[in-house]
Amino acid sequence: MYEAKSKEIVLRRVREALAKSAPFLPPTPDFTSPLHQAVPNEDMSIIFAENFIRNSGVFIYCENEEDFFDQLYIYKKEQNLEHLYVWERNIQNVLYQAGINFKADEEDFVRDAEASLTTCEALITRTGSVLLSSANAGGRRLTIYPPTHMVVAKASQLVPDIKDGLQLVRNRYKENFPSMVSLVSGPSRTADIEKTLVMGAHGPKALVLFLIDDLPH
Repeated sequence: MYEAKSKEIVLRRVREALAKSAPFLPPTPDFTSPLHQAVPNEDMSIIFAENFIRNSGVFIYCENEEDFFDQLYIYKKEQNLEHLYVWERNIQNVLYQAGINFKADEEDFVRDAEASLTTCEALITRTGSVLLSSANAGGRRLTIYPPTHMVVAKASQLVPDIKDGLQLVRNRYKENFPSMVSLVSGPSRTADIEKTLVMGAHGPKALVLFLIDDLPH
């Protein structure tokens, strides 16, 4: 008897709810609209540098390519980096002409790799990140194994957001999309053990960016 009465109460509430008008439904969100305000093109290098430094990266501004050679030589000497590995042919050529020593092969890489120098696909202004891929000759190892990973990039590679960087990679490689695309935001770190931040836990302890200013003034 009690179960029947309880069932009638439930059914009556259901009928009353169905008889009422439908509640107000919020409009469907526009998933195509940007989440953030647009980044002014003239401010991208400044915003990127601020975010990159906030991520514990070492940012080095270079007025031109010759200045890059000078800055790289100084940093390499100050940090006492004897074994700098460079596997991208275009970088090898310019460093050779500039008289900067580097190792162009993989001999003793595991034992001696102190630092690496690579290019990148793009620079993400919003997050201060470097967009890397396995498409260049540096592959994956140069960006992960050496304790110091140095990147040379140009200001023209700055893009506002991650989606812009990924679209750039897709446009560049089309059907030959790289097998690895990664977003690097500062040195490797972890705080898994007793919430103590440890740098270089799963990769480089230092991320250094040489940004060559190639934009018109």
